[in-house]
Amino acid sequence: MNLSFGRLTTFGLVFGLMSTIVASTVAHRVEAQDIMPAGRTAVEIKDGVYPATYFPNTEILGADEMRITALGTGMPNQTKAAVSISFFVELGNGDKFLFDIGTGSTGNLFSLRPDFSKIDKVFFSHLHVDHVGDFMGLHVGGWLSGRYTPLRIFGPSGATPELGTKYYVESMQKAYAWDLQTRAGALPDAGAKLDVTEFDYMQENEVVYDENGVTIRSWPAIHSLDGSVSYSLEWNGLKYVFGGDTYPNSWYVKYAKGADIASHEAFLPPKALAEYFGWSLKQATYVSTRIHTEPAAFGKVMSAVGPRMALGYHSVLSPENYQAILEGVRSTYDGPLTLSRDLQVINLTKDNLITREVSVDDYALPPSVGQAYIDAPRSEEKSPSDKVNAGKWGGYTPPAMPD
Repeated sequence: MNLSFGRLTTFGLVFGLMSTIVASTVAHRVEAQDIMPAGRTAVEIKDGVYPATYFPNTEILGADEMRITALGTGMPNQTKAAVSISFFVELGNGDKFLFDIGTGSTGNLFSLRPDFSKIDKVFFSHLHVDHVGDFMGLHVGGWLSGRYTPLRIFGPSGATPELGTKYYVESMQKAYAWDLQTRAGALPDAGAKLDVTEFDYMQENEVVYDENGVTIRSWPAIHSLDGSVSYSLEWNGLKYVFGGDTYPNSWYVKYAKGADIASHEAFLPPKALAEYFGWSLKQATYVSTRIHTEPAAFGKVMSAVGPRMALGYHSVLSPENYQAILEGVRSTYDGPLTLSRDLQVINLTKDNLITREVSVDDYALPPSVGQAYIDAPRSEEKSPSDKVNAGKWGGYTPPAMPD
Protein backbone atom coordinates (compact mmCIF):
# COMPACT_ATOMS: atom_id res chain seq x y z
CA MET A 1 0.00 0.00 0.00
CA ASN A 2 1.29 3.46 -0.90
CA LEU A 3 0.40 6.60 1.02
CA SER A 4 0.96 10.18 -0.11
CA PHE A 5 0.43 13.31 1.98
CA GLY A 6 0.08 16.98 1.05
CA ARG A 7 1.27 17.58 -2.50
CA LEU A 8 3.32 14.40 -2.91
CA THR A 9 2.43 11.91 -5.61
CA THR A 10 2.23 8.16 -5.19
CA PHE A 11 3.14 5.17 -7.30
CA GLY A 12 2.30 1.55 -7.20
CA LEU A 13 -0.89 0.50 -8.99
CA VAL A 14 -0.87 -3.13 -10.01
CA PHE A 15 0.47 -3.74 -13.52
CA GLY A 16 0.17 -6.66 -15.88
CA LEU A 17 -3.56 -6.70 -16.64
CA MET A 18 -4.38 -8.08 -20.03
CA SER A 19 -4.75 -5.38 -22.66
CA THR A 20 -8.30 -6.42 -23.49
CA ILE A 21 -9.34 -5.97 -19.85
CA VAL A 22 -7.65 -2.58 -19.69
CA ALA A 23 -9.39 -1.45 -22.86
CA SER A 24 -12.74 -2.62 -21.53
CA THR A 25 -12.18 -0.85 -18.19
CA VAL A 26 -11.21 2.41 -19.88
CA ALA A 27 -14.29 2.24 -22.10
CA HIS A 28 -16.48 1.69 -19.04
CA ARG A 29 -14.92 4.66 -17.30
CA VAL A 30 -15.45 6.94 -20.28
CA GLU A 31 -19.09 5.88 -20.60
CA ALA A 32 -19.65 6.53 -16.89
CA GLN A 33 -18.20 10.02 -16.95
CA ASP A 34 -20.12 13.08 -15.95
CA ILE A 35 -21.22 15.89 -18.19
CA MET A 36 -18.05 17.91 -18.70
CA PRO A 37 -17.96 21.71 -18.60
CA ALA A 38 -17.51 23.23 -22.04
CA GLY A 39 -13.91 23.04 -23.21
CA ARG A 40 -12.86 20.51 -20.55
CA THR A 41 -11.81 16.92 -21.24
CA ALA A 42 -10.95 14.50 -18.45
CA VAL A 43 -8.08 12.03 -18.80
CA GLU A 44 -7.28 8.71 -17.19
CA ILE A 45 -4.72 8.55 -14.39
CA LYS A 46 -1.97 6.20 -15.53
CA ASP A 47 0.40 4.08 -13.47
CA GLY A 48 -0.96 5.54 -10.23
CA VAL A 49 0.78 8.86 -10.85
CA TYR A 50 -1.48 11.78 -9.84
CA PRO A 51 -0.78 15.47 -10.48
CA ALA A 52 0.31 17.30 -7.34
CA THR A 53 -2.83 19.47 -7.52
CA TYR A 54 -6.35 18.35 -8.39
CA PHE A 55 -8.05 20.45 -11.06
CA PRO A 56 -11.78 19.60 -11.19
CA ASN A 57 -13.02 17.67 -14.21
CA THR A 58 -9.55 16.86 -15.49
CA GLU A 59 -9.25 13.30 -14.12
CA ILE A 60 -11.33 10.24 -14.92
CA LEU A 61 -12.19 8.53 -11.66
CA GLY A 62 -11.12 4.89 -11.79
CA ALA A 63 -13.77 2.17 -11.85
CA ASP A 64 -12.52 0.94 -8.47
CA GLU A 65 -11.74 4.37 -6.99
CA MET A 66 -13.30 6.67 -4.40
CA ARG A 67 -12.73 10.42 -4.22
CA ILE A 68 -13.54 12.39 -1.06
CA THR A 69 -13.51 16.19 -1.18
CA ALA A 70 -13.80 18.35 1.92
CA LEU A 71 -16.27 21.10 1.03
CA GLY A 72 -16.37 22.53 4.54
CA THR A 73 -14.34 21.78 7.65
CA GLY A 74 -14.80 24.86 9.87
CA MET A 75 -17.05 26.36 12.52
CA PRO A 76 -20.56 27.90 12.56
CA ASN A 77 -18.88 31.32 12.57
CA GLN A 78 -17.07 30.41 9.39
CA THR A 79 -14.20 32.13 7.64
CA LYS A 80 -13.60 32.52 3.92
CA ALA A 81 -11.13 29.64 3.98
CA ALA A 82 -13.04 27.41 6.42
CA VAL A 83 -16.79 27.19 5.86
CA SER A 84 -19.12 24.85 7.70
CA ILE A 85 -19.12 21.08 7.49
CA SER A 86 -19.66 19.07 4.31
CA PHE A 87 -17.92 16.15 2.61
CA PHE A 88 -18.48 15.12 -1.02
CA VAL A 89 -17.94 11.46 -1.93
CA GLU A 90 -17.66 10.30 -5.56
CA LEU A 91 -17.42 6.65 -6.58
CA GLY A 92 -16.11 4.93 -9.67
CA ASN A 93 -19.58 3.55 -10.41
CA GLY A 94 -20.82 7.13 -11.02
CA ASP A 95 -22.60 7.58 -7.67
CA LYS A 96 -22.15 10.77 -5.65
CA PHE A 97 -23.05 11.50 -2.03
CA LEU A 98 -23.00 14.51 0.28
CA PHE A 99 -22.50 14.10 4.00
CA ASP A 100 -23.86 17.26 5.62
CA ILE A 101 -24.23 20.56 3.78
CA GLY A 102 -23.19 23.22 6.28
CA THR A 103 -23.45 26.97 5.73
CA GLY A 104 -21.13 28.16 2.96
CA SER A 105 -20.28 24.70 1.64
CA THR A 106 -22.29 24.96 -1.59
CA GLY A 107 -19.88 27.64 -2.80
CA ASN A 108 -17.07 25.09 -2.71
CA LEU A 109 -19.32 22.44 -4.27
CA PHE A 110 -20.17 24.75 -7.17
CA SER A 111 -16.51 25.65 -7.63
CA LEU A 112 -15.93 22.00 -8.58
CA ARG A 113 -18.41 22.44 -11.46
CA PRO A 114 -19.87 18.95 -10.97
CA ASP A 115 -22.61 17.19 -12.90
CA PHE A 116 -25.58 18.16 -10.72
CA SER A 117 -27.86 15.63 -12.40
CA LYS A 118 -26.03 13.05 -10.27
CA ILE A 119 -25.90 15.04 -7.02
CA ASP A 120 -29.22 14.00 -5.55
CA LYS A 121 -28.37 12.32 -2.23
CA VAL A 122 -27.44 14.11 1.01
CA PHE A 123 -27.07 12.56 4.47
CA PHE A 124 -27.58 14.75 7.54
CA SER A 125 -25.66 13.90 10.70
CA HIS A 126 -27.74 16.33 12.76
CA LEU A 127 -29.65 19.59 12.36
CA HIS A 128 -27.20 22.26 13.53
CA VAL A 129 -26.90 25.09 10.99
CA ASP A 130 -23.20 24.41 10.47
CA HIS A 131 -24.22 20.97 9.16
CA VAL A 132 -27.45 21.68 7.24
CA GLY A 133 -27.42 25.47 6.72
CA ASP A 134 -26.93 25.26 2.93
CA PHE A 135 -29.79 22.82 2.42
CA MET A 136 -31.89 25.42 0.59
CA GLY A 137 -28.92 26.44 -1.55
CA LEU A 138 -28.29 22.82 -2.52
CA HIS A 139 -31.96 22.20 -3.31
CA VAL A 140 -32.51 25.27 -5.46
CA GLY A 141 -28.96 25.70 -6.75
CA GLY A 142 -28.70 22.08 -7.85
CA TRP A 143 -32.12 22.33 -9.51
CA LEU A 144 -30.96 25.37 -11.46
CA SER A 145 -27.73 23.65 -12.45
CA GLY A 146 -28.77 20.30 -13.88
CA ARG A 147 -30.71 18.21 -11.37
CA TYR A 148 -34.07 17.26 -12.87
CA THR A 149 -35.03 14.60 -10.29
CA PRO A 150 -36.08 14.96 -6.63
CA LEU A 151 -33.40 15.71 -4.05
CA ARG A 152 -33.14 12.79 -1.64
CA ILE A 153 -32.44 13.60 2.01
CA PHE A 154 -31.54 10.99 4.61
CA GLY A 155 -31.36 11.87 8.28
CA PRO A 156 -32.15 10.89 11.86
CA SER A 157 -35.30 11.29 13.87
CA GLY A 158 -35.28 13.41 17.01
CA ALA A 159 -36.45 12.89 20.57
CA THR A 160 -39.78 14.37 19.39
CA PRO A 161 -41.16 14.62 15.84
CA GLU A 162 -40.46 18.35 15.51
CA LEU A 163 -36.77 17.71 16.22
CA GLY A 164 -36.36 15.23 13.36
CA THR A 165 -35.15 15.46 9.77
CA LYS A 166 -38.59 15.14 8.18
CA TYR A 167 -40.03 18.07 10.14
CA TYR A 168 -36.98 20.19 9.35
CA VAL A 169 -37.14 19.55 5.61
CA GLU A 170 -40.90 20.04 5.35
CA SER A 171 -40.76 23.25 7.37
CA MET A 172 -37.88 24.63 5.29
CA GLN A 173 -39.76 23.84 2.11
CA LYS A 174 -42.73 25.83 3.37
CA ALA A 175 -40.45 28.73 4.30
CA TYR A 176 -39.17 29.16 0.74
CA ALA A 177 -42.40 28.21 -1.05
CA TRP A 178 -42.33 31.55 -2.93
CA ASP A 179 -38.91 30.73 -4.35
CA LEU A 180 -40.03 27.28 -5.52
CA GLN A 181 -43.25 28.63 -7.04
CA THR A 182 -41.46 31.29 -9.05
CA ARG A 183 -39.09 28.76 -10.64
CA ALA A 184 -41.74 26.15 -11.48
CA GLY A 185 -42.21 26.04 -15.24
CA ALA A 186 -38.85 27.53 -16.08
CA LEU A 187 -37.11 24.53 -14.49
CA PRO A 188 -37.92 20.79 -14.59
CA ASP A 189 -40.87 20.08 -12.33
CA ALA A 190 -39.41 17.02 -10.58
CA GLY A 191 -36.31 18.95 -9.51
CA ALA A 192 -38.40 20.93 -7.02
CA LYS A 193 -39.45 17.80 -5.16
CA LEU A 194 -37.89 16.45 -1.97
CA ASP A 195 -37.77 12.82 -0.94
CA VAL A 196 -37.06 12.43 2.79
CA THR A 197 -35.96 9.22 4.50
CA GLU A 198 -35.98 9.60 8.27
CA PHE A 199 -34.65 6.75 10.39
CA ASP A 200 -34.38 6.02 14.12
CA TYR A 201 -31.39 7.90 15.52
CA MET A 202 -30.79 5.10 18.04
CA GLN A 203 -30.43 2.30 15.50
CA GLU A 204 -27.02 0.65 15.64
CA ASN A 205 -25.14 0.07 12.39
CA GLU A 206 -28.40 -0.45 10.50
CA VAL A 207 -28.61 0.07 6.75
CA VAL A 208 -30.15 3.39 5.68
CA TYR A 209 -29.15 3.14 2.00
CA ASP A 210 -28.45 0.09 -0.19
CA GLU A 211 -28.33 0.70 -3.94
CA ASN A 212 -25.97 0.04 -6.84
CA GLY A 213 -23.50 -1.85 -4.66
CA VAL A 214 -23.29 0.98 -2.09
CA THR A 215 -24.26 0.38 1.55
CA ILE A 216 -24.59 3.23 4.05
CA ARG A 217 -25.20 2.54 7.73
CA SER A 218 -25.87 4.78 10.73
CA TRP A 219 -25.29 4.64 14.47
CA PRO A 220 -25.89 7.10 17.33
CA ALA A 221 -23.62 10.02 18.13
CA ILE A 222 -23.50 12.02 21.38
CA HIS A 223 -23.92 15.74 20.78
CA SER A 224 -26.06 18.47 22.42
CA LEU A 225 -29.41 16.62 22.21
CA ASP A 226 -30.67 13.24 21.07
CA GLY A 227 -30.79 12.99 17.30
CA SER A 228 -27.17 12.99 16.08
CA VAL A 229 -25.66 10.12 14.11
CA SER A 230 -22.53 8.92 12.36
CA TYR A 231 -22.38 7.08 9.02
CA SER A 232 -20.30 4.53 7.19
CA LEU A 233 -20.26 4.13 3.41
CA GLU A 234 -19.05 0.80 2.02
CA TRP A 235 -18.45 0.10 -1.66
CA ASN A 236 -16.11 -2.08 -3.66
CA GLY A 237 -14.21 -3.20 -0.57
CA LEU A 238 -13.62 0.40 0.56
CA LYS A 239 -15.04 2.03 3.68
CA TYR A 240 -15.48 5.72 4.48
CA VAL A 241 -16.78 6.81 7.90
CA PHE A 242 -18.30 10.23 8.58
CA GLY A 243 -18.56 10.99 12.27
CA GLY A 244 -20.63 14.17 12.29
CA ASP A 245 -20.31 15.93 15.65
CA THR A 246 -19.91 13.70 18.67
CA TYR A 247 -18.37 13.15 22.06
CA PRO A 248 -16.12 10.04 21.93
CA ASN A 249 -18.47 7.10 21.91
CA SER A 250 -18.33 3.32 21.89
CA TRP A 251 -20.52 3.02 18.78
CA TYR A 252 -18.00 4.86 16.65
CA VAL A 253 -15.08 2.82 17.99
CA LYS A 254 -16.98 -0.40 17.26
CA TYR A 255 -18.49 0.35 13.86
CA ALA A 256 -15.71 2.47 12.34
CA LYS A 257 -13.26 -0.43 12.54
CA GLY A 258 -11.99 -1.47 9.13
CA ALA A 259 -12.36 2.05 7.75
CA ASP A 260 -10.03 3.22 5.04
CA ILE A 261 -10.89 6.84 5.89
CA ALA A 262 -12.27 7.49 9.38
CA SER A 263 -13.36 11.11 9.65
CA HIS A 264 -14.20 12.47 13.09
CA GLU A 265 -14.17 15.92 14.56
CA ALA A 266 -10.92 17.05 16.18
CA PHE A 267 -12.14 20.19 17.92
CA LEU A 268 -9.90 22.84 19.43
CA PRO A 269 -8.61 21.98 22.94
CA PRO A 270 -10.10 24.10 25.75
CA LYS A 271 -7.33 26.67 26.15
CA ALA A 272 -7.00 27.32 22.41
CA LEU A 273 -10.79 27.46 22.04
CA ALA A 274 -11.08 30.02 24.85
CA GLU A 275 -8.41 32.21 23.25
CA TYR A 276 -9.89 31.87 19.76
CA PHE A 277 -13.45 32.86 20.71
CA GLY A 278 -12.75 35.00 23.75
CA TRP A 279 -14.63 32.60 25.99
CA SER A 280 -14.01 31.73 29.61
CA LEU A 281 -11.98 28.59 30.11
CA LYS A 282 -15.01 26.98 31.80
CA GLN A 283 -17.25 27.56 28.78
CA ALA A 284 -14.53 26.44 26.37
CA THR A 285 -13.86 23.29 28.37
CA TYR A 286 -17.55 22.38 28.36
CA VAL A 287 -17.91 22.87 24.59
CA SER A 288 -14.62 21.18 23.68
CA THR A 289 -14.80 18.17 25.99
CA ARG A 290 -18.50 17.57 26.70
CA ILE A 291 -20.33 18.08 23.38
CA HIS A 292 -17.38 17.82 20.96
CA THR A 293 -14.16 15.80 20.81
CA GLU A 294 -10.93 17.60 21.67
CA PRO A 295 -7.73 16.50 19.88
CA ALA A 296 -6.28 14.16 22.51
CA ALA A 297 -9.64 12.36 22.69
CA PHE A 298 -9.75 12.18 18.88
CA GLY A 299 -6.35 10.52 19.02
CA LYS A 300 -7.55 7.95 21.54
CA VAL A 301 -10.54 7.13 19.31
CA MET A 302 -8.33 6.69 16.26
CA SER A 303 -5.85 4.54 18.17
CA ALA A 304 -8.77 2.24 19.02
CA VAL A 305 -10.19 2.24 15.47
CA GLY A 306 -6.89 1.91 13.56
CA PRO A 307 -7.98 3.26 10.11
CA ARG A 308 -5.80 3.54 7.03
CA MET A 309 -6.18 7.29 7.47
CA ALA A 310 -7.58 9.30 10.38
CA LEU A 311 -9.25 12.49 9.14
CA GLY A 312 -9.82 15.31 11.64
CA TYR A 313 -12.02 18.33 10.97
CA HIS A 314 -14.23 21.00 12.59
CA SER A 315 -11.87 23.89 13.27
CA VAL A 316 -10.27 26.88 11.60
CA LEU A 317 -6.71 25.77 10.92
CA SER A 318 -4.88 29.01 11.53
CA PRO A 319 -1.21 28.33 12.38
CA GLU A 320 -1.71 28.46 16.14
CA ASN A 321 -4.86 26.34 15.97
CA TYR A 322 -3.21 23.76 13.73
CA GLN A 323 -0.31 23.39 16.15
CA ALA A 324 -2.59 23.02 19.17
CA ILE A 325 -4.69 20.36 17.43
CA LEU A 326 -1.70 18.46 16.07
CA GLU A 327 0.06 18.34 19.43
CA GLY A 328 -3.10 17.09 21.10
CA VAL A 329 -3.70 14.35 18.54
CA ARG A 330 -0.08 13.20 18.52
CA SER A 331 -0.09 12.87 22.29
CA THR A 332 -2.39 9.84 21.92
CA TYR A 333 -2.16 8.69 18.27
CA ASP A 334 0.81 8.00 16.01
CA GLY A 335 -0.93 6.60 12.93
CA PRO A 336 -1.66 8.11 9.49
CA LEU A 337 -3.32 11.50 9.93
CA THR A 338 -4.85 14.31 7.90
CA LEU A 339 -6.14 17.47 9.57
CA SER A 340 -8.55 18.44 6.86
CA ARG A 341 -9.12 21.88 5.44
CA ASP A 342 -11.55 23.08 2.81
CA LEU A 343 -11.01 21.79 -0.73
CA GLN A 344 -8.70 19.01 0.30
CA VAL A 345 -9.22 15.89 -1.79
CA ILE A 346 -8.41 12.24 -1.11
CA ASN A 347 -8.26 9.62 -3.87
CA LEU A 348 -8.66 6.12 -2.51
CA THR A 349 -8.26 2.62 -3.93
CA LYS A 350 -7.35 -0.67 -2.26
CA ASP A 351 -3.70 -0.03 -3.13
CA ASN A 352 -3.31 3.74 -2.94
CA LEU A 353 -4.33 6.68 -0.79
CA ILE A 354 -3.44 10.14 -2.08
CA THR A 355 -4.12 13.46 -0.34
CA ARG A 356 -3.98 16.69 -2.37
CA GLU A 357 -5.49 20.15 -2.65
CA VAL A 358 -8.12 21.25 -5.17
CA SER A 359 -7.36 24.27 -7.34
CA VAL A 360 -10.48 26.19 -8.40
CA ASP A 361 -11.36 29.38 -10.26
CA ASP A 362 -13.23 31.77 -7.99
CA TYR A 363 -15.20 33.00 -11.02
CA ALA A 364 -15.82 29.65 -12.67
CA LEU A 365 -18.88 29.47 -14.90
CA PRO A 366 -21.84 27.38 -13.70
CA PRO A 367 -21.60 23.67 -14.55
CA SER A 368 -22.99 22.39 -17.83
CA VAL A 369 -26.40 20.71 -18.05
CA GLY A 370 -27.35 17.68 -20.10
CA GLN A 371 -29.99 17.06 -22.74
CA ALA A 372 -32.12 15.09 -20.28
CA TYR A 373 -32.35 18.22 -18.11
CA ILE A 374 -33.28 20.36 -21.11
CA ASP A 375 -35.98 17.88 -22.18
CA ALA A 376 -37.39 17.19 -18.67
CA PRO A 377 -41.13 18.02 -18.26
CA ARG A 378 -42.02 21.54 -17.17
CA SER A 379 -45.34 23.07 -16.22
CA GLU A 380 -46.43 26.55 -17.29
CA GLU A 381 -44.14 29.42 -16.38
CA LYS A 382 -45.33 31.73 -13.64
CA SER A 383 -46.05 35.44 -13.89
CA PRO A 384 -47.11 38.28 -11.55
CA SER A 385 -50.80 39.14 -11.40
CA ASP A 386 -52.48 41.58 -13.81
CA LYS A 387 -52.52 44.28 -11.14
CA VAL A 388 -48.74 44.03 -10.76
CA ASN A 389 -48.07 43.72 -14.50
CA ALA A 390 -50.14 46.89 -15.00
CA GLY A 391 -47.22 48.77 -13.47
CA LYS A 392 -44.84 47.98 -16.33
CA TRP A 393 -43.17 51.12 -17.60
CA GLY A 394 -44.11 52.11 -21.13
CA GLY A 395 -40.68 53.58 -21.79
CA TYR A 396 -39.17 50.14 -22.36
CA THR A 397 -40.07 47.42 -24.83
CA PRO A 398 -38.28 44.09 -24.38
CA PRO A 399 -36.79 42.36 -27.43
CA ALA A 400 -38.86 39.72 -29.20
CA MET A 401 -38.60 36.20 -27.83
CA PRO A 402 -36.55 33.88 -30.05
CA ASP A 403 -38.22 30.86 -31.64
